[in-house]
Amino acid sequence: MSLLIVRVALHGGGKPADRTNGRRRRAKYDGQPRKVVGITAASDQATTASRPSTVSAMSRRYEDLTGPEIEHAISPSSVLLLPIGAIEQHGPHLPMSVDAVIAHETASAVVAECGDELDVWQLPTMAISKSNEHAWSPGTLYFSPETMLAVLRDIGRSVATTKAERLVLLNGHGGNTTHLGTALRELRLAFGLKTFLMHPSLPPAYGGVSTAEELGMGIHGGLNETSVFMHLRPDQVDLTSAARKVPEGLAENEHVKFGGSVSFGWLSNDFDAEGYIGDPTGANPELGKQLFDHAVETLAEAMAEVKTFDFGR
Repeated sequence: MSLLIVRVALHGGGKPADRTNGRRRRAKYDGQPRKVVGITAASDQATTASRPSTVSAMSRRYEDLTGPEIEHAISPSSVLLLPIGAIEQHGPHLPMSVDAVIAHETASAVVAECGDELDVWQLPTMAISKSNEHAWSPGTLYFSPETMLAVLRDIGRSVATTKAERLVLLNGHGGNTTHLGTALRELRLAFGLKTFLMHPSLPPAYGGVSTAEELGMGIHGGLNETSVFMHLRPDQVDLTSAARKVPEGLAENEHVKFGGSVSFGWLSNDFDAEGYIGDPTGANPELGKQLFDHAVETLAEAMAEVKTFDFGR
């Protein structure tokens, strides 16, 4: 959760937040949906009667707007944030909702941090995505790669009917990464949107870091992911069912390994029948909170660059 990727297509108004020593002061995020001051607060209606819309105490959740409000709430400077998760097995110690929860809660916290300042709107979480590396596990819900790209294209087409020019994909599932990178350019080409990809943490299989204890292979249901989920949903974690599942032999390779110079195709049960990869036995909510808070802070800072991004022109 300590690293961030923001990919840009073609390569790859509210009240300002308080600042302390040049940085935003962020209120503690408790995982609950935020209600923030929107375009027009109820108490200000007397002075804004001439405005075409009075959206009161908005949550900055896109779906909470009425149809007519879209015209006035979403502007060319708005940033639309789409959390993307997954519903897939994460071993016996975690529920299938892990990636969807982490994506949704991270997006909610980022919007709570900078939504008013940067005019960020949170789209409904896309909970199902491309999880066919877990197709062997009954109950996994997944799109084919073709369906995944088609769904994203349809969302992009819908977003393009608003005035918004920027769409950010916040990805909580490592298996989506390659296809989301492709989607950035496809959406840019088809609809003219400025498109971006962010991760709460860059997956180790794509160059992100993992713990030394996991030999850099905390890929799925390992220490960091389990810790973050313990922070967010402590009552849904069963560490008594967890064990170390690290493919030790891969660590000896120089090139063909997770994050190595040679990629390889894999299914999650190629390494162990239980299908998780890493060592979650030392997971704890304190580590999870540290990783989550750092990710939110970093993503909020990145969002400020997304807000003004124009290909360096």
